[in-house]
Amino acid sequence: MSAKPREVAASTLGQVLQHQRSLSGLLPPALEKVSDGDRALLQELCYGSMRWYPQLQTILSQLLTKALKPKDSDIHALMIMGLYQLLHMRIPDHAAIAETVEVTRKLKKQWATKLVNGILRNAQRRKTELQEALSGQPVFEHAHPKWLIKAITDAWGNAAGSVLTANNAHPPFTLRLNPAFSKREAYLKQLPESLGASACQYSPVGITLKKACDVFELPLFEAGGVSVQDEAAQLAATLLDLQAGHRVLDACCAPGGKTGHILETEPQIDHLSALDSDQKRLLRVEENLTRLKLPAQLICGDATQCQDWWDQKCFDRILVDAPCSGTGVIRRHPDIKILRKPADIVKLSGLQLEILESLWATLRPGGRLVYATCSVMPEENSRVIEAFLTQTPDAVEYLLDVEWGIPQTCGRQLLPSIDGHDGFYYAVLDKKTTSG
Repeated sequence: MSAKPREVAASTLGQVLQHQRSLSGLLPPALEKVSDGDRALLQELCYGSMRWYPQLQTILSQLLTKALKPKDSDIHALMIMGLYQLLHMRIPDHAAIAETVEVTRKLKKQWATKLVNGILRNAQRRKTELQEALSGQPVFEHAHPKWLIKAITDAWGNAAGSVLTANNAHPPFTLRLNPAFSKREAYLKQLPESLGASACQYSPVGITLKKACDVFELPLFEAGGVSVQDEAAQLAATLLDLQAGHRVLDACCAPGGKTGHILETEPQIDHLSALDSDQKRLLRVEENLTRLKLPAQLICGDATQCQDWWDQKCFDRILVDAPCSGTGVIRRHPDIKILRKPADIVKLSGLQLEILESLWATLRPGGRLVYATCSVMPEENSRVIEAFLTQTPDAVEYLLDVEWGIPQTCGRQLLPSIDGHDGFYYAVLDKKTTSG
């Protein structure tokens, strides 16, 4: 018998809050516990509660007189989820409250029944009063933690407001078309008008849908002719300037979207190595390439320890899709607001520089490396590249002549756009043929 979506959502969100586990890892098995008809509601409860968590927690702190114990993170999550329904969903208040309170019994925590009922009914009665009282507080207004609001504001000034707004919006559903299967104009005509499909602004093979759909209903999907990928991520393959006969490394490649795009962009490359340190995530890469019917050598290895996996044959092109804070894709992974901490940015920037230093040795003189992150933090982006160029005499930045992004001291930054691309950073580095 299938479980109720609110019960599963409370347990799932409790794992995020108590154990700092990511929603992307928790949700797939959670979806298997509910009926097909309840999956959309489960996803909405989980993603929505995380998207608005800082705001909802601000309200909850006004109503809750005593903090809950860590072991009761599921009850904490349940109250957050109840507030999300009252403030951001169209479910009638009485139904949202009744269904949410009932979950306390399903979780075998009857002691919390009265508490949850009281908190939610209080929030319902005082909704306008609470919103007016909290109005003007940045965490409430922007639904981001205080440190992240400050970091984004320090980095982007007047543009910070639009970044925060985009982070709270539902992400667009974007496709990447393999031109070997169809021209974009022809494919657009194959799609139902109800999807509201249009060509992406910057990616020559990108298509954005106004309405999400089951991918298996898309023409050419099962045949490998079309994939789901954000427009910003689609720019990587073009920047590599791929040529027939090239040996290519896709580092930190999982889940493999850019891996597939590299092979689609230049089918005549000699060899593609797809490297990732996580064996389970490499399985996702393998699944994606199998659907696309494209070949690559999958390597489970550490990008900072090339001696453990590199065969000493230099690469002509390297894509470094560096591990990062993910602050450019918060709308797709809203639990980043809870999971990420200021110290992570410092730690990640050190790792990013270490990866660049390691992989540079595997690039042939005259070769090209593209550095990419889905971050909007300069500490992970332009400052990493500045540091690398300062200490690497045979590295030179290739200045991008493109229509997209904001020029930085090094590279270009795309900020998340409500109806368009995610937040992404790119820098292109060429390796000198001589040391002079």
